[in-house]
Amino acid sequence: MKHGSVTTLPLSGVRIIDFTQVMLGPCATQMLGDFGADVIKIERPGAGDLSRSFFGGRTKTHQNNVVYGSLNRNKRSVALDMKSEEGKQAIHALVKTADVVADNFRAGVMDRLGLGYECLSAVNPRIICASGTGFGFTGPYAHKGGQDVLAQALTGVMDKTSDPSVPRSIYPTTLCDYTAGMHLVQGILAALLMRERTGKGQKVSVSLYDSMIAMQMQEAAQWNAHGEVLNWAAMPLTGLFETSDGALVIVGAFKANPLQDICIALGIEDLSPEFPDLPRQREAKSYLHRRFREVLATNITEHWLTRLEERDLLCAPVRDLGTALDDPQTAINEMLVTIQTSHHGQVKFVGSPVHLSDAPLHVRQEPPTLGEHTEEIMRELRLHFAEYGSAK
Repeated sequence: MKHGSVTTLPLSGVRIIDFTQVMLGPCATQMLGDFGADVIKIERPGAGDLSRSFFGGRTKTHQNNVVYGSLNRNKRSVALDMKSEEGKQAIHALVKTADVVADNFRAGVMDRLGLGYECLSAVNPRIICASGTGFGFTGPYAHKGGQDVLAQALTGVMDKTSDPSVPRSIYPTTLCDYTAGMHLVQGILAALLMRERTGKGQKVSVSLYDSMIAMQMQEAAQWNAHGEVLNWAAMPLTGLFETSDGALVIVGAFKANPLQDICIALGIEDLSPEFPDLPRQREAKSYLHRRFREVLATNITEHWLTRLEERDLLCAPVRDLGTALDDPQTAINEMLVTIQTSHHGQVKFVGSPVHLSDAPLHVRQEPPTLGEHTEEIMRELRLHFAEYGSAK
């Protein structure tokens, strides 16, 4: 990772007015900031992004806690009252100099604030208004509060388990928020490219709901065509198994006879003649998994990984996050970036998963304090309009 200023980045010269908060929007605008965009984060005076307080506890630095920081590098913060006349005038002035306005409010909120696409495009016809919602702008759920867990439940994602005996549960990482955030990035980049050809801005919208439906494209095709459930985690030779010192996963697929290879690796009799095909293996899943568990529990994880990999079987240890972050592969892939912060000293944050050979990630701005750049950006606006006399 490189630090400091850089002049040649993919989105250098692109300005994004960022009304987003918590996860869906901030992970998208942070990626755009990593790509070089000037991201100006609009926050409520005294409160700011909900993440500033939600994860802070009682510490003095709660407004700049590391959870907030993990989503807000390479941004500048302006504290503005969006409901006041002065705040609206400042926002309109910013929009005149901007390329993108991003938000992840409930459907209709930006319109009620006088900041919807129709209003802002009248101020700047080139503006791109990008919104991330829970369920879209119309329909029975349009004005329902959107949240990751709700999207998991409503779209069928939460209903899936690896086995009927496994209770359904909430997926513990923000799967929907991050996926929708990356879809928002795609939409914004596509709209910027299209504007180069047409000269006009447009609306971009994504939702948690749509992103989770889209993630299940294979499963949906199988269900719509045949009324059958496709569940990769429930494949008969795939599972999580305890060892004497931990656990591992085996994916018994993508080979001519994976059952035979598993049996050889585990040192048990070949069960493939008795269960030669997928239908019979499905019927015998409980029996097969019981046989695997009995053997795998007798030795350590590393022993079994070696045996399984000798048969070119897909397998991996089940690890916690701390172990994964300390893995040499994480460092080689440059997935951690150290940022010098004003409140926490040096902090390691997750870097960008998108690696550009000619534009590596640069940390140009630590996660900003609330309103840190208000005066700076207001000065820039005055200089801009003094120099050009009107919006670009």
